[in-house]
Amino acid sequence: MNHPIENIMKTTLENIKDMIDVNTIIGDPMQTDDGSVIVPVSKVSFGFVAGGGEYGNPAPGTPTAADDTHRFPFAGGTSAGISLTPVAFLVASEDQMRVMPTQCNSPYDRIVDIVPQVLCEIKKFVEGLQQKECSTPGDNTNA
Repeated sequence: MNHPIENIMKTTLENIKDMIDVNTIIGDPMQTDDGSVIVPVSKVSFGFVAGGGEYGNPAPGTPTAADDTHRFPFAGGTSAGISLTPVAFLVASEDQMRVMPTQCNSPYDRIVDIVPQVLCEIKKFVEGLQQKECSTPGDNTNA
């Protein structure tokens, strides 16, 4: 025979399992007008507690056998707490994938996050200059 606390714990854990799934951690992708896709990433923390006991006088009409564990009335309860914190966004565009954290702990973190984007912009600028040089007609003067 199951103890009443087992039923309480089972019901609570099933409800927690229903609330937390992969879509809670990695959110649904959203597409922007420029074709980029943004995916939110979150951190989930949760706590769970259950307790109970048998209190008072024996319930009326219960057997008095020494091995009977349900002789006294049972009182119990459970509780759970969940915290959902956004930590970053994954941003995918045509030519790059970036992680955009929601919080930077220091200026150095922000610099490290920006370096790949700055290098990409410099590369595009240099490639643009090279294309202009190649497309500029040379001096065609006749002597």
